[in-house]
Amino acid sequence: MKAYPELLSDQIIKRANKLASTLLSDGMKELGIPYYGCMDAKIKAVDPSMKVVGTAMTIETDNGDNFPIHLATYGAPQEGYVMVIDGKGYEGCAYIGDLIMGAAQAVGYKGIVIDGYSRDREGNIALQFPVFSKGLKPAGPIKKDPGKINVPVECGGITVYPGDLIFGDFDGVCVVPRNRLEEVLAKAEEKQAYEEKREKAINEYREKKAKGEPLPQLAPQWVLDLLSGNKQ
Repeated sequence: MKAYPELLSDQIIKRANKLASTLLSDGMKELGIPYYGCMDAKIKAVDPSMKVVGTAMTIETDNGDNFPIHLATYGAPQEGYVMVIDGKGYEGCAYIGDLIMGAAQAVGYKGIVIDGYSRDREGNIALQFPVFSKGLKPAGPIKKDPGKINVPVECGGITVYPGDLIFGDFDGVCVVPRNRLEEVLAKAEEKQAYEEKREKAINEYREKKAKGEPLPQLAPQWVLDLLSGNKQ
């Protein structure tokens, strides 16, 4: 087993936690990061309220074998990781249920993202432990091979390196490469400020319309610029 990656700083986690997967993805889009850092849309939160932000700890396994998931759970050296499992999208059974979820939570994992199925939805929700999977299946896993732990993996079509930032919410899961964190966060924060400004403009338009007052310009400047360019 390779050494666990260094945890991302509290400052980075706090900055990211103020954002959303959509903002991070837009930031990566501007920087030309492949697929904008978004995992397969089939990998979703087991419950819409779930959100996870943390440092990637990776697992590679296949054929519904969750033995490496147990190894990673009981071998975690400290709290704060998000377990990212490349299960190869295996459809024969669930890799994880509420017992291993509870154990992972107890030792300090912040959540689990898996390219595969989970089960025990009610128990998972009762734990208030964020899990993002491709769906639910009652069939249980096998326990056989140790797999690989803390190596680069492909999860939901995205390459994940140990130590990357994992952000999951209702819209899906984003992976921010550790070596691009500062620039991605800066771009995402810029987009957040832009969206807040646009929301204010839309609300102002709505209020003036309701009062029968002269309406301000609603279309953003970039739309007007594009229209102007197309007319030339």
